[in-house]
Amino acid sequence: MKTIIFIGTQKSGSSREAIKAADRLGYYTILLTDKEKQIRQREEYPDVHLMKLCNIDDYDELKSIIKKFEFKGLDIKTVISFVDSHCYMACRLADFFGLGRFTTDAVFKMENKVKSRNAMSDTPYAPMFKVLNTDQTYNKESLKDFLPGIIKSPSSTGSKDVYKIEDFNTFTSKFDHLKSKYPGESVIIEEYLEGPQSLIEVVVVDGDVNIIGVVEQEISHINDRFIITGYYLAVEMTKISYEEIKNVVTEITRAHGMENGACHIEMRYVNGTWKLIEINPRISGGGMNKLIEAGLGLNLVEETLKFALNEHYDLGPKIKRPVYLQYTTVQEEGTLERVTGKNRAKRSKGVLHVYVKPRKGNTIMLPRSMGHRYAYVLATGEHEVETIENAKSAIREIEFIVDKEDEKNS
Repeated sequence: MKTIIFIGTQKSGSSREAIKAADRLGYYTILLTDKEKQIRQREEYPDVHLMKLCNIDDYDELKSIIKKFEFKGLDIKTVISFVDSHCYMACRLADFFGLGRFTTDAVFKMENKVKSRNAMSDTPYAPMFKVLNTDQTYNKESLKDFLPGIIKSPSSTGSKDVYKIEDFNTFTSKFDHLKSKYPGESVIIEEYLEGPQSLIEVVVVDGDVNIIGVVEQEISHINDRFIITGYYLAVEMTKISYEEIKNVVTEITRAHGMENGACHIEMRYVNGTWKLIEINPRISGGGMNKLIEAGLGLNLVEETLKFALNEHYDLGPKIKRPVYLQYTTVQEEGTLERVTGKNRAKRSKGVLHVYVKPRKGNTIMLPRSMGHRYAYVLATGEHEVETIENAKSAIREIEFIVDKEDEKNS
């Protein structure tokens, strides 16, 4: 039985859509997960044919499990992950079983921000940065070039543990916080960059860079975190701007040594130069796959799977229409009593899709990471301005009602 093994998944978003794509393509799907909740909610994953609870950070354990699947007669075609921090593990396993298609060393560098920054250090696209050892102390003078700046954990994902620091006192507070949370791990401090930010979805094939989509991002500074709340797929670009972005992306992927694989790159345009914010060895999560499919007619996770399986794939756009993905967060914490306005949002002008994450009884909180964005609206329009307004208008219909009694009892 032709089988694909997935290392981890989110309940929704790009990683889950990849499993659904594998199911559609006729593969037997196995999910190796460390989330007991997914085992308890097994019936909500009909596209997963076999789900196994295990330590997905333990290479030897996973290798042993996969060997047992082979012994039982399953024809493993690839091992893959679309989830933060598990892409490298999946690549190592795929290589061990002779199934690897992606450049494993490049994935390893991309998953660690220190290694990624060091790989980029000789290019004009790297922001000024410094790696701080948590067993050392630093004075204001030694950090004067980074105030104001950004401080973060090298393993942070989805805006977790990424902070803007305005002064030395703020630095001291955040540095101590990161030292406590990640003992023994270094910390990155870098210059704060002003300018518009874009996300570029990329697939590299034999060293040739394919720009799948350029997505303009709207960033909100909420609850002391940088939360991306809006994504506009730029379907019309001038030849000059496209070529400029492709040249920069080519240099970035080459600096990381990527010959084959998928990644997304976040960059800011600062004083006429693109600067790398971060690079991740997978398609962006959340609603990104739906955004690309709605705007370009391309199911990127499905085509990435085909590439990993050494099947025929097609990365070209089938359509081009303006689309915008608008997220929302909450302004108060507590137990969710109900969500209102979802159907009104669905009926709003230009709306293609509405997604609400939490259910009644779930705990919702102020945003501490991208995982605390609780709903999104995907919309289109005749042009960019109308597209964005349609999405923003529709998302305003959605309201999260928090149980006030829960707040009183806390």
